[in-house]
Amino acid sequence: MGAASVDSCILLTDTPDMVSDKIKKYAKSGGGATLEAHRANGADLNIDIPYQWLRFFLEDDEELERIGDSYKKGEMTTGEIKQILIKVIQDFLAEFQARRNSITDDEVAMFMTKRSLRTTPKAFE
Repeated sequence: MGAASVDSCILLTDTPDMVSDKIKKYAKSGGGATLEAHRANGADLNIDIPYQWLRFFLEDDEELERIGDSYKKGEMTTGEIKQILIKVIQDFLAEFQARRNSITDDEVAMFMTKRSLRTTPKAFE
């Protein structure tokens, strides 16, 4: 899930379906090669991309710990972790996109207005 290709990276303009497809296809799993192997050995959280993204985007630390423990033990599957990440990213992007769409031309103009910058902070004069 790198930025080398727009097909595999998640963009701030992606739709919910695009997010779902990209995570399902391109997010490398740390789970077992088979369900049986995963249930027996659990997941390697250090290489599992969906879990690493949850570490960043999931705001509930207790929930993250519960997910990590269950996944590491093989109680949760890769598909379940990806579904959780999909929901978290879709919610994040929906909120971001709504805020971005509410920005007015006047607000953009205000931020883009040229202003002089002081090269030496007043405290050092």
